Amino acid sequence: MNTRVLTGITTTGTPHLGNYVGAIRPAVEASRRDDVDAFYFMADYHALIKSDDAARIERSRLEIAATWLAAGLDPARVTFYRQSDIPEIPELTWFLTCVASKGMLNRAHAYKAAVDRNTETGEDADAGITAGLYMYPVLMAADILAFDAHKVPVGRDQIQHIEMARDLGQRFNHIHGREFFVLPEALIEEQVATLPGLDGRKMSKSYDNTIPLFAGGKKQLRETIMRIVTDSRLPGEAKDPDNSALFTIFRAFACETETSAFRQALIDGLGWGEAKQVLYERIESDVAPMRERYEAFMADPAAIEAILQQGAQKARAIATPKIVALRDALGLRSATAVTTTTGQPKATPKQGKMPRFASFRDADGNFRFRLFSADGEELLLSMPFTDPKAAGALQKRLKTLGAAAAVVQAQSSGMALVLDGEPVASTPEHRDESARNDALARLHEALDQLAAQE
Repeated sequence: MNTRVLTGITTTGTPHLGNYVGAIRPAVEASRRDDVDAFYFMADYHALIKSDDAARIERSRLEIAATWLAAGLDPARVTFYRQSDIPEIPELTWFLTCVASKGMLNRAHAYKAAVDRNTETGEDADAGITAGLYMYPVLMAADILAFDAHKVPVGRDQIQHIEMARDLGQRFNHIHGREFFVLPEALIEEQVATLPGLDGRKMSKSYDNTIPLFAGGKKQLRETIMRIVTDSRLPGEAKDPDNSALFTIFRAFACETETSAFRQALIDGLGWGEAKQVLYERIESDVAPMRERYEAFMADPAAIEAILQQGAQKARAIATPKIVALRDALGLRSATAVTTTTGQPKATPKQGKMPRFASFRDADGNFRFRLFSADGEELLLSMPFTDPKAAGALQKRLKTLGAAAAVVQAQSSGMALVLDGEPVASTPEHRDESARNDALARLHEALDQLAAQE
């Protein structure tokens, strides 16, 4: 079973070299691992907490999507989507809000820091603090829990948010008596590379010391690199590579041999102007092919939109059945699943009637089975097996699975039951989303009935 790893991408600002080295490059490399089911989402709902500039948010979403795709993120291999294209996320946020304690949210680092700043300046404790900032941890929990992510890569300053997501998932599971959510773990990024900016401090938009990744093209890249602050040592004088921001940036792009040669050249007295030109050429050799792809994407927003919509479909295939199950648990089920006669108990199958399996052999010789409800409705059709024992083993497993452990993914007109990351059975086709949701509720009921008999 692959490990599902979920990464959120901030959608404010224009990407710079620090973003690429510290986040984009390592994330793209990690996405290529065969044992990882990688989810990457653009956190544009979160961006609304920090900015009310609609044009900036719209532009940033486009630039950041183009940047990640140009840097090598493969949308066919990963699930890449915008947070705002998944309506199940805000719905789940409300479900989790209803079990979130105010005391827990009061302890959130971002909220406490804002309160502390107000207190220090003599303001009202909550001056300027929006409910969006206060509820940020719940929205982040919904981002994670909607997709049953096993691991979430974060820096140490974000560990608290993962702990809150675990707490909310565990609390919901406990209240409703079933394991609806996988409880995520923080994947601590201890070795995240941080680049110095033009002034030697950490490269950050807040310091206005960044080197653009693609913005302004190679001309802007070179001009900005030429503004990196250095000491006053003249050409011919030995430089100190270990205390040079310029050398630190070079090392982040170069191989060991190149780094060693550049280091020695600085010690031997290479002038700062020449050193900056060497740095520019080294970075440009990596960035130029990506910039070409980036500019092609930026010139074709429809291509980006198509990729993100495909990613949203993949993501919703997981989130939609999850929300259906949660709605059922909360009593928000479809009226067709509720008794319409006041005071009458819900109809139950006749005495002794239970969901049942029916095995058969295809014309091509493979073995399959169907799962029927107690009332005889077909709920599942298994995949074909060449070995009848394998089909029997799957039946045995389904008898003990229970609805809480069932992973069901929506497809174009039906659903697929997934075990260990692989589809093992499918439902009949449904005429619309309402019919599909009703069928999912009946499948969950049948799985719970089977598990109760074991």
